[in-house]
Amino acid sequence: MTILSFKIGSVFDHPPLGVPRIAVTLVAALILTGCVPGDLKTSSVASKPESLEASKAIEGISVSKANWPQEKWWRAFGDGQLDELIDEALANSPTLGAASARVRQAEAVQGMMQSQQLPKLDANIASTRQRYSENGTTPAVMAGTWQTVNQDTLNLSYELDFWGKNRTAVEASVGRTRAMEVDRYATQLMLSSAIVQTYIGLEESYHQLAIEQQMLIQQLKVLELTQQRFSAELDSQIDIKQSQAAIPATRARIAALKESQELSRNKLAALLGKGPDRGQAITAPHIKPFDTVTIPSVLPAELLGHRPDVVAQRWRVEAASHDIEGAQARFYPNINLTAYAGYQSLGFDQISSASSRILGIGPAISLPIFEGGRLRANLAAQNAAYDIAVENYNQTLVDALHDISDQLSSIRWLRERIELQQQAVQTADDAAKLVGQRYGAGLATYIQVLTTDNDALAQHRQLALLESRGLALEANLTCSPLIITREC
Repeated sequence: MTILSFKIGSVFDHPPLGVPRIAVTLVAALILTGCVPGDLKTSSVASKPESLEASKAIEGISVSKANWPQEKWWRAFGDGQLDELIDEALANSPTLGAASARVRQAEAVQGMMQSQQLPKLDANIASTRQRYSENGTTPAVMAGTWQTVNQDTLNLSYELDFWGKNRTAVEASVGRTRAMEVDRYATQLMLSSAIVQTYIGLEESYHQLAIEQQMLIQQLKVLELTQQRFSAELDSQIDIKQSQAAIPATRARIAALKESQELSRNKLAALLGKGPDRGQAITAPHIKPFDTVTIPSVLPAELLGHRPDVVAQRWRVEAASHDIEGAQARFYPNINLTAYAGYQSLGFDQISSASSRILGIGPAISLPIFEGGRLRANLAAQNAAYDIAVENYNQTLVDALHDISDQLSSIRWLRERIELQQQAVQTADDAAKLVGQRYGAGLATYIQVLTTDNDALAQHRQLALLESRGLALEANLTCSPLIITREC
């Protein structure tokens, strides 16, 4: 790349009158040539949330104008142990620590960009021992001698950012910092959500274990009664085998549930950033289910506008747009003001005397004339980066709306399934109660009593599964679109 540089200062003690005019004319001509290629443009357009139709998909789902949960959304579950676990995780998690470090890194880069907008002042101290040529331009008194040239100066420079190159670089770095801050918030959200989901799974395993243990007790009673009836020649060996068949399967489910509890505790310990022993101290959860699912009254715009992933991508699009402005500004001249003041002398005797003072001030203008297509390539790359950011943003919008719609649909149908399952539980309980009454009246066998009790327990097990899934869905929907407290 060739750079023409003009430094307007004391070129001559008494410059000809036409020199400044020529310099100004030439600089003006060069500025006019420094234009941005019009054929390099972006091609992607950011989607608007309101353009994504979702009214039919979420039709029939009740919404609320109530405020969203606060940052500590998990407190709505009313479990003190869960609150302590999440607070511990937020304080110790390596994942969250890395996210915080990335924010600090982005803030440091932002500080570097902001420093470009300020004047620069530095000191320069130099001492050079040199021999002057006897055949050069050095005066005869010094020709052929060794001399020490000393120079101490303070140098001041300031770039006049007429085209916004430094300003847009700062704005781009601000956008990236904001995106990192949102990413950190999203990491915190994902961490707390992972703990809540694992905790819900742990509670489900406790419920299922209690049901399976009760079922095992019932099955052992059935087996004992069948053996008694066999001894009384009222049942056959086949009846005994049938009674024995279900017991190993139930015990296997109990073992699987105990394994699940250990794995959940280990996972919770890992999410806390601690060793497996920390998980052994976690006791049985006591989660209070949500009464209602609170969602905003305007979908999808409000819902998507509060999701951290959507907000972060929006900041990245903003940063990419400023990168394009910065790439365009590089086609125009750089204009700097420079000044220096200090002392210069041969030897050290007169280095601090007034007669050794040196002063200089003047503007410097540089304009790229031929740089082998570097600036065009840089602008094309920034345009492509902007298109990538926009398409990622558009895809994030689609994925976010798809995720939310799926959760709303699942909650709607799950509620219907829970209502039907509750009816099944009630029916099974009524049947067990009636058989018990018939047994008391001598109209039913005790085996019939135990069988209907097992059926009722099975229905309770299915209801516990559905209710646990409902908790998980409501937790996902509640935490996914939390308001970001920092103003965007």
